[in-house]
Amino acid sequence: MKVVDVAFTGYPVVNIERARGFYEDTLGLKPKVFDLPEEKYWVEYDLPNGTLAITDVDPNWKPQNNGAAIALEVDDFEKTMGQLKEKGVTIVQDLIDTPVCRIGTILDTEGNAVTIHCQKDCHPDKIGQSNG
Repeated sequence: MKVVDVAFTGYPVVNIERARGFYEDTLGLKPKVFDLPEEKYWVEYDLPNGTLAITDVDPNWKPQNNGAAIALEVDDFEKTMGQLKEKGVTIVQDLIDTPVCRIGTILDTEGNAVTIHCQKDCHPDKIGQSNG
């Protein structure tokens, strides 16, 4: 077996419209919507390095804040966290300041944890990158 890429990161949601409002209005992601039988939904958001999907297809797949979480890379940690606070987003962890990055954790409207991540200039992935 050879894994070639991450296909998507998926989150279960209870209320698809409320969840879409969070991901589209609060986070500014652009949706691709797939209507499924019996008024169920699969919504994908293309990101530069993958896809985030939200869905209500499986009633046994419940939102949670203590399992795996997607980490969204942002260009300005403080500004992003400030904007999320202004919008009333639940902040679980305001700041973990590591030697190479800054990390915060928020909850979506369904109770899923979403990590906000910002690499510092000394992060190994940033060393040697040019700004132009």
